[in-house]
Amino acid sequence: MPFARLASATTPTCHLGLGLAAVGRPGYINLGRDRDLGEDRSVEALRARTGELLDAAYAQGVRYIDVARSYGRSEEFLADWLRARPDVDDVVVGSKWGYTYTAGWTTDAERHEVKEHGLATYERQRAETAELLGDRLDLYQIHSVTPDSPALTDKELHAKLAEAAAGGLTVGFSTSGPAQADAIRAAVAITVDGTPLFRTVQSTYNALETSAGPALAEAHAAGLTVIVKEGMANGRLAEPHAPDALRAVAAETGLGCDAVALALVLAQPWAGVVLSGAATTAQLASNLHAAVVALDEEQRAALGTLAEEPQAYWERRGRLPWH
Repeated sequence: MPFARLASATTPTCHLGLGLAAVGRPGYINLGRDRDLGEDRSVEALRARTGELLDAAYAQGVRYIDVARSYGRSEEFLADWLRARPDVDDVVVGSKWGYTYTAGWTTDAERHEVKEHGLATYERQRAETAELLGDRLDLYQIHSVTPDSPALTDKELHAKLAEAAAGGLTVGFSTSGPAQADAIRAAVAITVDGTPLFRTVQSTYNALETSAGPALAEAHAAGLTVIVKEGMANGRLAEPHAPDALRAVAAETGLGCDAVALALVLAQPWAGVVLSGAATTAQLASNLHAAVVALDEEQRAALGTLAEEPQAYWERRGRLPWH
């Protein structure tokens, strides 16, 4: 199990991972992207930026890297970095299948990605991922499972995933949308020949969107590793946009709003890995301070007032423009 390697890591930041969604493609929905990336978003500029982020993350103890087929060239950029760093043999690499990137390296495409959870998509994208990452891939996840996803009921797909798991690949799933808890519980219940299919779950959880918490606790209790994405709510919890309660707690700690927001997630007893989606090395360094933030009961209560209704949160997320 590759996550056994991650669990044995002893760096202060070993429970923080780096996600490459924001730097694997020129367009994404994170706030502040124009400031973070500037005008040059060529393939080579983002390849270089990704390499710098990976160097910085590894040097600061990060050992989990998250990519996906739909994150532009994220798998390619990561593969380039791994080839250039043959000394790096202790990172855990997770990717995702189920979305196809369709933006053609532009920021104004009509559709940036297309979702399809069928067996044919899995087999095509599994081959594409294997061509780039080979045996460096540790975890392969279904991307953004929702309660209506055919991936929850497709027995032929389950058999193929179980076959991959028998070959040594960890199989997981990610979730999105206001009904994450329902999707988590449905996926955790899936078995093949009496054995649970999934070993990891990756879900959105942050100070504004806490609805998946109870289901993630159940998944953790069932033995799954929980990976948390969007801990910064696509930039809504970053300094320029952070709500007053978060700013107040950050001022008390002497650290950034981002570190406090991520520390709140790290403090959840079921959280195995919390992803940073940093687009700059300065953001990454600030994010990683989350590992040393100790929130007291009063501060957690103050941050607890920020939670929104899931439907409202996801509707607002859906309106964020692709910058």
